[in-house]
Amino acid sequence: MKLLYGVQGTGNGHITRARVMAGALAKAGIEVDWVFSGREPDRFFDMDAFGDFRVYRGLTFQVQDGRVDLRKTMNDTSMRGLWRDIRTLNVSDYDLVVTDFEPVVAWAARRQGAACIGIGHQYAFAHDIPKSGTSVVSEAIMRWFAPVTLGLGVHWHHFNANILPPIIDATPEPVPGDLNKTLIYLPFESSQRIIALLNTLPAHPFIMHCGDIEPGRYGNVQVRGFSRDGFKASLTECGSVVCNAGFELASEALAMGKRILVKPLKGQMEQASNASALAALDLGRVMPTVTAGQIEQFLQHGERRRVNYPDVAAEIADWLRNYPHKPVERMVDTLWSQVEFPTPTLSRQVA
Repeated sequence: MKLLYGVQGTGNGHITRARVMAGALAKAGIEVDWVFSGREPDRFFDMDAFGDFRVYRGLTFQVQDGRVDLRKTMNDTSMRGLWRDIRTLNVSDYDLVVTDFEPVVAWAARRQGAACIGIGHQYAFAHDIPKSGTSVVSEAIMRWFAPVTLGLGVHWHHFNANILPPIIDATPEPVPGDLNKTLIYLPFESSQRIIALLNTLPAHPFIMHCGDIEPGRYGNVQVRGFSRDGFKASLTECGSVVCNAGFELASEALAMGKRILVKPLKGQMEQASNASALAALDLGRVMPTVTAGQIEQFLQHGERRRVNYPDVAAEIADWLRNYPHKPVERMVDTLWSQVEFPTPTLSRQVA
């Protein structure tokens, strides 16, 4: 079996999920050609898992001062180039097309009448899940940015729908880390401002990953650069995580048993909804803006939460290999039957 697999490369979460899928697909004996879009080719790192992958410009949402800037996004986008890539990408040599919210392969498959499976968090929004900040525009983006024949949405809870658990490296045992150390990952904020804010909390040591400040020690803040292994080491080391409300990092933190404080990206429906879901599930805390007071309160009173998510990638790989003969419902039931939530009522229903 041979797949064409497109991955949205704007943020690192989609790529992290794709790395896990790459390992599972290889173990299942499935050949994959990988396509990435959303950032310049030289800005990808730790990509050995994807072999000789291709990069397209795609479509990228621009962020300014922690907020999605739609005007800048449209001015920055070359729709002519996007259409050219969609029109010239041939999907006929593949048994199946898969997209993790990547528009070039999704639209190429749609244009050529090929089946396209969506795998990712965005496809959970087709179901009745906690949502916040929705609008006609945001609903249209979720539906049409990377349209699919069938979407396999992933989320922290099933919400009584055909939604899968998160796709992360299996974590059989808790990895609580040191509660006296806090990982900071806020890539859409001004790193200088965040460091100045953290310096007002000198009793707390912080490890911060960012790309716009040189690595080194800045008072009580240890700044580290970007690498997948380095970030994993920091996540393992720290007992607390302060981050934007993206999906993948929070999923990894929950599987390890960290305590989580998120700041949703303004103007981004997905992150606003993620924050609402974390609060509703009592799996993490939310702050609308980054302030020293809210971080200190979290460090004093926040509680660990752990969810033992299973090996979802292996089940999806088996499902893809048997597509379309294995019902999605069977895979959903199999995976959620292995999950235990810290709050027993979550195993039944979340309104």
